[in-house]
Amino acid sequence: MITKKDYLLVSIIGFFIGLLLLPILNNIEFPFTTITFNNAILIILAFTIFADFALLIASLLARWLPILLQLAKFAAIGGLNTILDLGILNILIIATGIATGYGYSLFKSISFVAANINSYFWNKHWTFGASNQASLKEFGQFVMVSAVGFIINISTASVLVNVIGAPENFSPERWANIGAISAVLISLVWNFVGYKFFVFKK
Repeated sequence: MITKKDYLLVSIIGFFIGLLLLPILNNIEFPFTTITFNNAILIILAFTIFADFALLIASLLARWLPILLQLAKFAAIGGLNTILDLGILNILIIATGIATGYGYSLFKSISFVAANINSYFWNKHWTFGASNQASLKEFGQFVMVSAVGFIINISTASVLVNVIGAPENFSPERWANIGAISAVLISLVWNFVGYKFFVFKK
């Protein structure tokens, strides 16, 4: 059952996705991603509206397949976590000029931890609707699932960026983002299964 609170929460998610996308687009440097004040406002508004629309569609489809609503919430939070991860990573790259090597792996670790703390609270209270208070046991289970996700995520990103390296036509900043996105996609399935059936199971 969708409530006004769900639409408010997904609007907040959409807003922050749009906002955190700005430093990512700045570093990727595609020809069509020049960020002006007007473009920034349009990006933020577009993601806020899209988030509400996507939740509406998911709620309609969930009449036939109820798990779709939970998957839609998980996807919205996953989108926020991904953009939070990449946003922090790109802010650190912009601030330091470091996009490869140990510095990149350290920045990716910081951004991953921040995204996972965010993930815990959103998934606990919104996606999986866990009404119990946070316990040491539950948080420990979350940390275990996230630790495996962390290893998958950081290893994938570090191998792509530091071992394989950027192709000839890619800037280090663009390849750093491709490595990070690839890592998120690979660890996504593990996270959903672990959170649903191990951490927040009812």
